[in-house]
Amino acid sequence: MVSLLASAIGFMPFFLFGCTGEIITEKSGHLNLGIPGIICAGGAGGCLAVSIYMNSINGATPNYILLILISIIGAFLLAGLLGSIYAFLTVSLKCNQNISGLALTTFGTGLTQFVMKNFVDINDISTASTLFKLNLPFANSLGWFGEIFLSHGILVYIATAIAIITAYVLNKTKIGLHLRAVGENPAAADAVGIKVDRYKYLAILIGSGIAGLAGCFFILDYIQGGYDSYYIMESLGWLSIALVIFTLWKPNFAIVGSIIFGALYILPNANIVASITTQTAIKKVIELIPYIVTILVLLFISISGSKKAQPPASLGVNYFREER
Repeated sequence: MVSLLASAIGFMPFFLFGCTGEIITEKSGHLNLGIPGIICAGGAGGCLAVSIYMNSINGATPNYILLILISIIGAFLLAGLLGSIYAFLTVSLKCNQNISGLALTTFGTGLTQFVMKNFVDINDISTASTLFKLNLPFANSLGWFGEIFLSHGILVYIATAIAIITAYVLNKTKIGLHLRAVGENPAAADAVGIKVDRYKYLAILIGSGIAGLAGCFFILDYIQGGYDSYYIMESLGWLSIALVIFTLWKPNFAIVGSIIFGALYILPNANIVASITTQTAIKKVIELIPYIVTILVLLFISISGSKKAQPPASLGVNYFREER
């Protein structure tokens, strides 16, 4: 169980980055179904930035802090670029949000494949990725506590910090209040002087950039430089969107939800399952658990009458200023 919990937390950043980014976007009233493609693009952006940096140092030992910073910036920028396309289509041109998001997922996956095959040196990525797995030096001396909570790379703690900061901004600051007002009733927000389009653009761009860090984590930390991982990232990206509903649009709840989803994803290959069965068919059934849980949660939320379990009132609805 200690190993399972440690592995679940180790995979948590993928879901947490994606979920937090989508929560910010949805708080502005936009349902971005392009998150899976944006996650993939974030992975490509992080790898491209790392590859450029590794080539620039010509085989020298990379600087740990600089390497992490460059990968985060690269992932954020490329994911934010795709987010800007979605924002332009849905905020400025008032295009259908669902269709725009789905098109962006297809485009993001294709762009990732193109970048990874033509501009990224996989050998450099594999070398650099070992630094992403470095844990705190005193983790091994703290027994099970160190293994569960402290034996992870830096992106685990960055993801947690971003979720906590996002929760604070949304619930305790004027900016968060304005953003929530835009998502609930953009006409009323506009009437009191809130720049609706500005908030929508910023929420989509920042949310997309944060979601893109999920792809950076998956390639550079979790699988340490896998080449064709964008297919896996795309499928798991849909779970990140479902996790938004599972956590009731609360970034602080997303931390626990991401650990749960991480445990469900890890479970088929965990030692606890291997000790019970070696049958492939049973393991395949266990692999379906995250998706089954997602469906059940969606059904429960849809029939729930609680206002706390409902999305922003204007989610998925484009705002036409001239109609207010």
